[in-house]
Amino acid sequence: MLLEEKTSQEQAFEPLIVAFCCNWCSYAGADLAGTSRLQYPANVKIIKVPCSCRVNPNFVLRAFQKGADGVVIAGCHPGDCHYSTGNYFTRRRFTLLMNMLDFIGIEKERFTVDWISAAEGSKFAAVMNGVLEKVHKLGPNRKMRDKRWKR
Repeated sequence: MLLEEKTSQEQAFEPLIVAFCCNWCSYAGADLAGTSRLQYPANVKIIKVPCSCRVNPNFVLRAFQKGADGVVIAGCHPGDCHYSTGNYFTRRRFTLLMNMLDFIGIEKERFTVDWISAAEGSKFAAVMNGVLEKVHKLGPNRKMRDKRWKR
């Protein structure tokens, strides 16, 4: 009986993905994906930021703490940043965060940094679908979840 309940809970699992998208490229790519009617999961919650370099690693940790099963940072392609070098800082900062997540015990597959331009709506949808698929295989994030926050 207990095994049957566990499998039904696993089937009902819908991962929550938090995506921090840069205003100039990735958010516009998400908009293009929506207007082109490309399918990407509804459980991707997009947070618009001025630049991907404005995302503090604490934001990622806080998202995991509040119940996110996966986090995506999406920014402009290197060399195409609206703020010249913002995505270079992003790349450096989140390379270090990947090592810290491994140390904490959160699987690296739950966190993704990707470069998506405003004209790549299909890439935005593909990245979000890929992240959802990876996180769905990993199951719910229970490592840092704060029990006070309900989803």
